[in-house]
Amino acid sequence: MSGEMAAAAEERPPEAVADSRRKLVGDGMAIAAYAFPVGLVFGLAALQAHYSLIDVVANSVVAFAGGAQFAAAGMVKDGASWLAIAGVTLLVNARHLLYSAATGPYTAARSRKERVLMAHFLTDETFALSLAHFRRIRAFDAPGYWIAAMAIFIPWTTGSALGYVAGGAVDVNRLGLDVAFPAAMAGLSLGMVSGRRDVAAALGAVAVAVPLGLAAGASVGLVAGAIVGPLIGLAMPEAGGGAGTVDAAAGTGSVDGAGPAHERASEAGLP
Repeated sequence: MSGEMAAAAEERPPEAVADSRRKLVGDGMAIAAYAFPVGLVFGLAALQAHYSLIDVVANSVVAFAGGAQFAAAGMVKDGASWLAIAGVTLLVNARHLLYSAATGPYTAARSRKERVLMAHFLTDETFALSLAHFRRIRAFDAPGYWIAAMAIFIPWTTGSALGYVAGGAVDVNRLGLDVAFPAAMAGLSLGMVSGRRDVAAALGAVAVAVPLGLAAGASVGLVAGAIVGPLIGLAMPEAGGGAGTVDAAAGTGSVDGAGPAHERASEAGLP
């Protein structure tokens, strides 16, 4: 398949690639417009978790996984163990396996070193933008991928640092900003719910996490909810009675008829 895509790339008019890149830039600017303020919120959450500014910047540059960064900050604030934090962030980021499978046919001919570097910047938004671009031109386009990646990386990292600095200059509790972390996580969670399986997974996770968190500590509740919730969602039958499918090679995932994987990913709201 990679050979066919390479041939298609050679036949593709340069004008078509340029037009697709222009659309990619426009879509990327829209994503950057919300990535920056959400990064600000993460900076506030990191401040409440007693991160240093270096911790915040390193977290955004090295980890670069917004949902997992929010989850980790909350667990650090609650004094969770590093093993629990690693387990939860691993579960949160497991969806990237599907993203890699979907983009694989386009990147198969690239060197391993390049693919490793690209994988670090593979987020929900990078995936959605780049895959749509690749499909429009029916080939891989390295400049297009990095336009998509930087559209989220730059505003997210900048916003995180500025949010931390600004939060340290004001009374967070007095302004009511101490609710930034739970509000952001609630918003992200609602944005990811798009079918009955998602609803079942969310409700199941809450039903397990809340009582266990009250009885045994927040970190125990979070880990248990993160494990049990998805299992409940997988056990829930679809509305049509069939099992959900994911066509990784084509990059289209359908769970409860939710539509293409890149459309679902763009609803997640963070890297």
